[in-house]
Amino acid sequence: MAESHQTIKVVVRRTGLTAHVIRIWEKRYGAVEPERTETNRRLYSDDQVERLSLLRDVTQAGHSIGQVAKLPTEKLRELAKDERLSNGRASFVPPTSSASSAFQEECIAAVKSLDSRALDQTLRRAATELGSQGMLQRVIAPLAQTIGQLWRDGVITAAHEHFASAVIRILLGHAAKPFAGSDSAPGIVVATPAGQIHELGALLVGAAAANLGWHVTYLGASLPAAEIAGAARQNHARAVALSLVYPEDDSRLESELTRLRELLPADVVVLVGGRAMPAYREVLEEMGATQVHDLGHFCAALDGLRKPSKKT
Repeated sequence: MAESHQTIKVVVRRTGLTAHVIRIWEKRYGAVEPERTETNRRLYSDDQVERLSLLRDVTQAGHSIGQVAKLPTEKLRELAKDERLSNGRASFVPPTSSASSAFQEECIAAVKSLDSRALDQTLRRAATELGSQGMLQRVIAPLAQTIGQLWRDGVITAAHEHFASAVIRILLGHAAKPFAGSDSAPGIVVATPAGQIHELGALLVGAAAANLGWHVTYLGASLPAAEIAGAARQNHARAVALSLVYPEDDSRLESELTRLRELLPADVVVLVGGRAMPAYREVLEEMGATQVHDLGHFCAALDGLRKPSKKT
């Protein structure tokens, strides 16, 4: 019963979740209740580690953490099993799954043919049917991954990727206006660091942050650390979000990331995601960056940052 209790560092390694996401799922949603040591360190049982892993699986399949966090573990096992057996078409996946796939296919066809009107119209229909956040999570997020893979495989060129980014940037700029945060809203700076030229991921997180009421300063792709830090200081940002997609072996990037952390105020949180993120894990851990694995985790991290401090 009391045989095995893991520290949060071990749980991160076993589940693939970030420590930040685990804490948010615990505090905000009551997903697990770890024990505490005399020095207030969290200790997780094997059952709780399994539960976190199951929650990871079902949320990645499309379910909101708020809807599944309190479900019994046995029910989570059933949902995860159903998802595996039905290859992504389990009953708990929202009914818009097939529609999302159709939208993605139309978007890819438009990108391949460089048809900006078709791409814009498809994304607008997706926003109408799925809602703004649904379009981001179920259409644009997987679309960005697919475009990146097609580029890496040589199916499309860099021109296609830049074309898609341009169309999506304009669309998201208009879509985010109704959600734009007030002057008192927390600020976030979004960019890709120097050498990271793919910006679809950054566009995506910028739009998601705007939807959640953050004041977003979008800087674009391949910015030096000093410029990103300068924008964050000037706008009194609470957070900086970086997208790392390609390349995964840039020896200069580690020093850029370290430099950014040195230039930022100590209380500014750095959030990092993207396909290339695991390749830079060591430096990200050293600089205390929050590593986010998907858009849902990014949104959860922002929610956690918006919660008022318990200090008065």
